[in-house]
Amino acid sequence: MAFDALEIAIQLAAALREPLAELRRHDRDLADQARRAAGSVALNVAEAARREGRDRHHLWRVAAGSAAEVRAALALGEAWGYLGAAALAAPRALLDRELAMLWRLTHRRS
Repeated sequence: MAFDALEIAIQLAAALREPLAELRRHDRDLADQARRAAGSVALNVAEAARREGRDRHHLWRVAAGSAAEVRAALALGEAWGYLGAAALAAPRALLDRELAMLWRLTHRRS
Protein backbone atom coordinates (compact mmCIF):
# COMPACT_ATOMS: atom_id res chain seq x y z
CA MET A 1 0.00 0.00 0.00
CA ALA A 2 2.88 2.40 0.65
CA PHE A 3 3.81 2.26 -3.02
CA ASP A 4 0.25 3.22 -4.00
CA ALA A 5 0.40 6.09 -1.52
CA LEU A 6 3.60 7.31 -3.16
CA GLU A 7 2.12 7.07 -6.66
CA ILE A 8 -0.91 9.10 -5.59
CA ALA A 9 1.34 11.67 -3.90
CA ILE A 10 3.24 12.12 -7.17
CA GLN A 11 -0.03 12.40 -9.11
CA LEU A 12 -1.14 15.01 -6.58
CA ALA A 13 2.00 17.05 -7.19
CA ALA A 14 1.32 16.97 -10.94
CA ALA A 15 -2.33 17.93 -10.43
CA LEU A 16 -1.27 20.89 -8.29
CA ARG A 17 1.03 22.37 -10.95
CA GLU A 18 -1.57 24.69 -12.51
CA PRO A 19 -3.55 25.60 -9.38
CA LEU A 20 -0.36 26.49 -7.51
CA ALA A 21 0.89 28.55 -10.46
CA GLU A 22 -2.37 30.51 -10.34
CA LEU A 23 -2.18 30.80 -6.56
CA ARG A 24 1.38 32.08 -6.85
CA ARG A 25 0.17 34.98 -9.03
CA HIS A 26 -1.94 36.17 -6.08
CA ASP A 27 -0.09 34.92 -2.98
CA ARG A 28 3.49 33.79 -3.45
CA ASP A 29 3.98 32.76 0.19
CA LEU A 30 0.87 30.57 0.33
CA ALA A 31 1.73 28.92 -2.99
CA ASP A 32 5.29 28.20 -1.84
CA GLN A 33 4.07 26.73 1.45
CA ALA A 34 1.54 24.55 -0.39
CA ARG A 35 4.23 23.36 -2.81
CA ARG A 36 6.55 22.43 0.08
CA ALA A 37 3.71 20.62 1.84
CA ALA A 38 2.89 18.63 -1.31
CA GLY A 39 6.54 17.67 -1.62
CA SER A 40 6.54 16.65 2.03
CA VAL A 41 3.68 14.24 1.40
CA ALA A 42 5.61 12.36 -1.28
CA LEU A 43 8.97 12.48 0.48
CA ASN A 44 7.65 11.27 3.82
CA VAL A 45 5.68 8.44 2.20
CA ALA A 46 8.81 7.37 0.30
CA GLU A 47 10.94 7.48 3.42
CA ALA A 48 8.35 5.61 5.49
CA ALA A 49 8.28 2.82 2.91
CA ARG A 50 11.91 2.05 3.82
CA ARG A 51 11.47 2.30 7.60
CA GLU A 52 10.01 -0.01 10.21
CA GLY A 53 8.03 0.26 13.41
CA ARG A 54 7.04 3.49 15.08
CA ASP A 55 9.36 5.54 12.88
CA ARG A 56 7.36 4.44 9.84
CA HIS A 57 4.04 5.40 11.44
CA HIS A 58 5.45 8.77 12.45
CA LEU A 59 6.45 9.55 8.86
CA TRP A 60 3.02 8.54 7.56
CA ARG A 61 1.44 10.85 10.15
CA VAL A 62 3.72 13.68 9.01
CA ALA A 63 2.70 12.98 5.40
CA ALA A 64 -0.98 13.13 6.43
CA GLY A 65 -0.39 16.43 8.20
CA SER A 66 1.26 17.83 5.09
CA ALA A 67 -1.66 16.65 2.95
CA ALA A 68 -4.03 18.43 5.33
CA GLU A 69 -1.88 21.55 4.95
CA VAL A 70 -2.23 21.36 1.16
CA ARG A 71 -5.99 20.97 1.54
CA ALA A 72 -6.15 24.08 3.75
CA ALA A 73 -4.03 26.12 1.32
CA LEU A 74 -6.37 25.22 -1.54
CA ALA A 75 -9.39 26.11 0.59
CA LEU A 76 -7.85 29.49 1.42
CA GLY A 77 -7.06 30.13 -2.23
CA GLU A 78 -10.64 29.36 -3.14
CA ALA A 79 -12.08 31.40 -0.24
CA TRP A 80 -10.06 34.43 -1.27
CA GLY A 81 -11.19 34.09 -4.89
CA TYR A 82 -7.81 33.12 -6.30
CA LEU A 83 -8.79 29.57 -7.31
CA GLY A 84 -11.98 28.17 -8.79
CA ALA A 85 -13.70 25.01 -7.61
CA ALA A 86 -13.39 23.36 -11.03
CA ALA A 87 -9.60 23.71 -11.02
CA LEU A 88 -9.49 22.12 -7.57
CA ALA A 89 -11.65 19.06 -8.27
CA ALA A 90 -8.81 16.74 -9.35
CA PRO A 91 -6.32 17.78 -6.63
CA ARG A 92 -9.02 17.46 -3.98
CA ALA A 93 -9.97 13.97 -5.17
CA LEU A 94 -6.31 12.93 -5.00
CA LEU A 95 -5.95 14.51 -1.55
CA ASP A 96 -8.97 12.54 -0.33
CA ARG A 97 -7.51 9.33 -1.72
CA GLU A 98 -4.06 10.03 -0.26
CA LEU A 99 -5.46 10.86 3.16
CA ALA A 100 -7.60 7.70 3.14
CA MET A 101 -4.55 5.56 2.39
CA LEU A 102 -2.49 7.31 5.05
CA TRP A 103 -5.28 6.87 7.59
CA ARG A 104 -5.37 3.13 6.89
CA LEU A 105 -1.58 2.93 7.15
CA THR A 106 -1.51 4.70 10.51
CA HIS A 107 -4.54 2.90 11.99
CA ARG A 108 -4.02 -0.69 10.94
CA ARG A 109 -3.17 -3.22 13.58
CA SER A 110 0.38 -4.48 13.41
